[in-house]
Amino acid sequence: MQTTIDRAFGEKFLKSIDDFYAYGVDWLFNEWWESAPAEAIAKYEAAILDHPEHGPLAREGWLAPDFTLASLDGYGPGTLGHAYRAFIVDNRLVERLAAGYHARHDELLRSGKIARMPPALAYKVLRGFQTHDLHHVLTGYPATPFGELSLQAFQLAQIHYPYASMWIAVVTGHMTLLDPYLIKPAMDAITDGWTLGCRARSLQFVRFEERLGDPLEAVQAEYGLLHDRRPVTITPLERTPALIAAAGGAG
Repeated sequence: MQTTIDRAFGEKFLKSIDDFYAYGVDWLFNEWWESAPAEAIAKYEAAILDHPEHGPLAREGWLAPDFTLASLDGYGPGTLGHAYRAFIVDNRLVERLAAGYHARHDELLRSGKIARMPPALAYKVLRGFQTHDLHHVLTGYPATPFGELSLQAFQLAQIHYPYASMWIAVVTGHMTLLDPYLIKPAMDAITDGWTLGCRARSLQFVRFEERLGDPLEAVQAEYGLLHDRRPVTITPLERTPALIAAAGGAG
């Protein structure tokens, strides 16, 4: 029997396609598990556990201790730790986001909403929140709409993960059906991230928190991440996609 998309979830998917800022992929991702096809869940789980690098790390399940911004103060210019601190400060990011999401994840588990999420995927969620900003720093993708899209494509190239895949599906759905102005910048961002993710060594689950004192460029070189730091896309103002303009974002 052919597997189909649950129609109630399909309405939520369309809602996210309509406006992925108003109904974000994070909400969509958590809504999927209750009706997700068992075969799809199994394939995502196997993609992690059967991978020669990701599988052992996922089974180990290591999570970094909670950190504070002050813990990064001692890292000198040029180090990964210094660049990480600058990224958090410059983009006004919440330093305890991962810790907060851990509580949110536990709440979702208690509610039963993500009860069908396998442990390997749950680990990817929690570890991903810990490493997300570090991956921005390492890849050089900025905290902008298209920088985020590039990073999600990078992640998807390295690990089959429904959150990243939903990002691509939602954005390509919006550009196709609602705003063709989004096609070029979105595809520029997606192809840039996908290409780099395929070429680079895997960053997934790596303990970069233990390498904050290392030179940033040395770590990037080790993982094949030294690349042209040009903008992933350049969009003329008169062709700025409507949702990006409304959010005040650019490349």
